[in-house]
Amino acid sequence: MNSEELKERKGKKTAGGKAKTQKTQSPVPNLDNWIEIGKIVAPQGLSGEVRVYPNTDFPERFEEPGQRWLLYPGKTEPEPIELLAGRYIEGKNLYVIQLAGVDNRNQAEELRDCRLFVPVSDRPELGDDEYHVIDLIGLEVFLQASGELVGTVVDVIAAGNDLLEVKLPVSLDSKQKQKTVLIPFVREIVPVVNLPARRLEITPPAGLLELATGS
Repeated sequence: MNSEELKERKGKKTAGGKAKTQKTQSPVPNLDNWIEIGKIVAPQGLSGEVRVYPNTDFPERFEEPGQRWLLYPGKTEPEPIELLAGRYIEGKNLYVIQLAGVDNRNQAEELRDCRLFVPVSDRPELGDDEYHVIDLIGLEVFLQASGELVGTVVDVIAAGNDLLEVKLPVSLDSKQKQKTVLIPFVREIVPVVNLPARRLEITPPAGLLELATGS
């Protein structure tokens, strides 16, 4: 997963946890030091407010005033902008925000498809058994009992309990399409998360991995 795809999600090893490009023309933005928190999808009303689809599990990103960074389509560097106020729209998974200097619908329309960012250094502290999704992507997954490599985490999907999408290895001479398996991110199945070692250890229930491999 490249730097453009880093979303500010958090994974939990408890029930009910939450976790998750637009095509760009070259040159590609260098976003290694940034985390995307949302995308502006439309104006809201006539006073310059905009609707934002969030890519973060932290509501304070849109509710607390302060500096954010805006990336226009086709640009390579986010620009600082001040968030004045924001509120959540129940049932639509959207925030409505007011940005400094955006005072009417025409100005708001010009921000359509812009993306909002924060620096990587501005990540909030998490509780026990919570992890930033960008830290889980790329971890190798091993069977705890045998030490056998299962695959590599390529995504975290929010679906009740978070699901780790793990890409399974294939032999070089295999003509089969590389497969993935979804592993519930709960303590009983993923008892070990070792970020310094870049590895997870799992104890999958019988049949879980066989469903993916077809064996």
